[in-house]
Amino acid sequence: MDVLESLQQSVGYHFREQSLLLQALTHRSAGARHNERLEFLGDAALNFVVAAKLFARFPKVSEGDLSRMRARLVREETLAEIAGKIALADSLILGPGEIRSGGARRDSIRADALEAVIGAAFLDGGFGAAERIVAQLVEPLMTDDLGGEELRDPKTRLQEFLQGQGRPVPVYTLVAEKGQAHERRFVARCSVPGAEATEAEDGSRRKAEQQAAALMLAQLQVAVHG
Repeated sequence: MDVLESLQQSVGYHFREQSLLLQALTHRSAGARHNERLEFLGDAALNFVVAAKLFARFPKVSEGDLSRMRARLVREETLAEIAGKIALADSLILGPGEIRSGGARRDSIRADALEAVIGAAFLDGGFGAAERIVAQLVEPLMTDDLGGEELRDPKTRLQEFLQGQGRPVPVYTLVAEKGQAHERRFVARCSVPGAEATEAEDGSRRKAEQQAAALMLAQLQVAVHG
C-alpha cells in the first residue's frame, strides 16, 4: 500500500480527484501549486464542524467553555499530534530547503497540511467529506473530561486570577529572540505589579508567554495560599 492510500484510509475519506490531495500535501517551498489556500478553507470547515459537534455533545456547557474546548481541539499542537498519529509527514511534499531543515517534523507544517487535506476534501466531496474527516480524527477527542479549568490556557487563568483579586492585568514583553530563522527561540517576560517578573523560553512566542504566565500564576497562588 502506498503512502497516499494509507493516508486516505487513516483520514476516513478517499479522494476522487487525487490532484487535490497532492496539492493539500504540498508546502509552498515545493512550488506554486501549494496548500495555503486549501488550508484557509480547511481551517474554516474544521472550526465549524468542531463547533457544531461540541454544541451537540455538551448541551449544558457555557459559550465560553465551548469556545475554549474548540480552541483546544483546533490548535496547532493538537492538529500536529493528530497528523503524527496518521503519519501525514510521510506524504508531505517539501522544497529542498524545508527537507534539509527538517520541515516535516515541524508542528506548524503538519498542522497546516492537515487543515489543507480537510479543505481539499470539501472541494472533492462537499461538506460531508470534510465532516467525515473531522469525525474520524477529531471527534474521538471530544470526551467528557475535555471541559474544565485545564482548558483555560495559563494566560487566561492568570488574568482571571488577578481580576478576582482586583489586581491589574499582566504585561507581556519579548525579552530576546535567538537562533536562525528556522530555529528561532523567544524569551518572554510576564510582569505583574507587586510580584517578581517571570520569564520563559520557547520556539513559539505565544508558548513562551504562556509558560511565563504559568510561572507567575504558580508564584501568586503560593503567596495567597501558602
